Amino acid sequence: MPTTSISPAATPLLTCVLRRADDALILGHRLSEWCGHAPMLEEDIALANIALDCVGQARSLYDYAAVVDGGGLTEDDFAYRREAGAFRNCLLVEQPNGDFAATIVRQVLFSAFIDPYFRALAASADATLAAVAAKAEKETAYHLRHSAEWLIRLGDGTQESRARAQAALDELWPYTGELFEVDDAEAAVIAAGIAPDPRGLAAAYDATLEAVLGQATLTRPAGAWMQTGGRLGRHSEHLGFILADLQYLQRAHPGATW
Repeated sequence: MPTTSISPAATPLLTCVLRRADDALILGHRLSEWCGHAPMLEEDIALANIALDCVGQARSLYDYAAVVDGGGLTEDDFAYRREAGAFRNCLLVEQPNGDFAATIVRQVLFSAFIDPYFRALAASADATLAAVAAKAEKETAYHLRHSAEWLIRLGDGTQESRARAQAALDELWPYTGELFEVDDAEAAVIAAGIAPDPRGLAAAYDATLEAVLGQATLTRPAGAWMQTGGRLGRHSEHLGFILADLQYLQRAHPGATW
């Protein structure tokens, strides 16, 4: 079996599907790294379940990506046989777990976006994406609620927990701007009624964060400069290490199936 990487044709629809799928896969992998290491047993199980939800979303989207591509690829090909530069996930989800506060902040910042996004995508003109989004939104609503409750506990907790949560928020905030970017590929699927315009979700995103951060007694960073590049395949060094772990078995044993 071949070990070479794949480079599917980047149509607007395929690009859109892969961006959502890659977000879910990379975040799911990051969260899975907490398995056996979370601060308490219940949270160990909770983070593992959120990771499984993300991987399940990725599988559904990769399966559809294979249909859209039409080249005989499978969901495994998209997950295991692409180089880092071919991944289209946002930079936020590939950032290291850090301490527990950093993981919770990252989850809040991402879930506050992806939950309303999937809710809007459930009205897509593309029946498959609409069905995937309708199921995923039920999961992301829980992800947002769970992580927000934890952030409130941490921010409005001890001096130490608040300091760690604020430091994580300050560090990760510059990665949030990329969530709302619209390029030519995104504009095409928006115009076709296939995907929602992420810019239209900014007000809801801000309202969610204002409410959560207010209860957490945390200060929203004031900086306007934002990181970018993940949607175009320009990633931080962290993604390469993730893929080295994630893709090892398939690269070492080509054609292996589960």
